Amino acid sequence: MTSDLDAPVPHSIGVNRPLQALPRDACDSHMHIFDPRFAASPHWKRRPPSATVSDYRALQRRLGTSRTVVVNPSTYGTDNACTLDALAQLGESARGVAVVDQDVTDEELDRLAGQRVCGLRVNFVTPQSWGATTAGMLDTLARKIERLGWHVQVFVNAGQLVGLEPVLRRLPVPLVIDHMALMDPADALESEAFAAARRLLDGGRTWIKLSGVYMRSREGEPGYADAAAMGRALVRAAPQRLVWGSDWPHTTQPAGTVNDASLADVLAGWCDSAEVRNRILVGNPAELYGFASA
Repeated sequence: MTSDLDAPVPHSIGVNRPLQALPRDACDSHMHIFDPRFAASPHWKRRPPSATVSDYRALQRRLGTSRTVVVNPSTYGTDNACTLDALAQLGESARGVAVVDQDVTDEELDRLAGQRVCGLRVNFVTPQSWGATTAGMLDTLARKIERLGWHVQVFVNAGQLVGLEPVLRRLPVPLVIDHMALMDPADALESEAFAAARRLLDGGRTWIKLSGVYMRSREGEPGYADAAAMGRALVRAAPQRLVWGSDWPHTTQPAGTVNDASLADVLAGWCDSAEVRNRILVGNPAELYGFASA
């Protein structure tokens, strides 16, 4: 008899589970939902995949995660309806990161907060519905959410991280950096971007998502070995301010190339102990996103 754990999960190759079982309350701190019931923003020219809450729950069963952070994708522009619908389906075990423009009202932010949104994503890398993202927009949004106790999450590449460092250092709210700032693992440890990331981490209010390793790795599945030195260095630098995310359904990658169990195994390989891995999977996201203590 075949169980649902043996069945393929949409947008994830393989049927294996992580080599080391994930701890109770493990959190996937970066993923997206794309539901055909919700129309893409007119600015978005690529056809979004179908990646529903039901599909994602199958991934949770396979990986052993129970908490998640739904990040509104650029596909929907500033319309957070799909993400809010996903949060309603997932319940108290989920938190949201929304996308809004700089003219957002306090009333809209309060509405989002009431549905377990706890941060805003500001994307400098891919096309946005308002056009080019600016440092001024980032600063404006950070000031608007300060009263809510939210964080601001930035998607930047390595060069943008270096250029924006002065702005990022003076934000009045906690900062979360997506996808390790897309640093090139081939020379990351000697790069200006890694130095900037270290300075921000050392400041005590910056978090980094250990996600999207496949975006710059040249070696790829299953071990992403060329990124190991960079990943281990980040873990050694600030194990208390890192979170892990699958980035499912992997829209930046060709179909049939990412095994989410491999991504969980990569994290384990970057950590010196199960205690550190568990902190990144459970304790850190509980603190950052407001989950109950494990």
